Amino acid sequence: QAQLVESGGGSVQAGESLTLSCAASGFTSRRYCLAWFRQIPGISVRENLASIDGDGRTTYAESVKGRFSILKDTDKETLYLQMNNLQLEDTAMYYCAADWRPGNCRGGAGLVGHWGQGTRVTVSS
Repeated sequence: QAQLVESGGGSVQAGESLTLSCAASGFTSRRYCLAWFRQIPGISVRENLASIDGDGRTTYAESVKGRFSILKDTDKETLYLQMNNLQLEDTAMYYCAADWRPGNCRGGAGLVGHWGQGTRVTVSS
């Protein structure tokens, strides 16, 4: 059964790095696009951070460009989010998501059909 399961969240200090993983069984074929979103505490909107389509093309939000990298390992059926130089404002619940329509992974959360349960990242000073 296709599913998305995030892991790797935790508590870090500002300036440190963290890599999130998403076991994306059934979603790493070229048919699907994948993305990472986050939801900041107290904010209802999930922010699209990064996406990768079936051909490996990536997009990034301006807020994380140059600090975060989205990677897909098709053999391991795993999606990663490498996060460097984490800041206090990166504290959030992080979700991986998937959809069979390529453009939807580049858009808002309402366009994406499949979600993981999330993993929490806390950045402290």
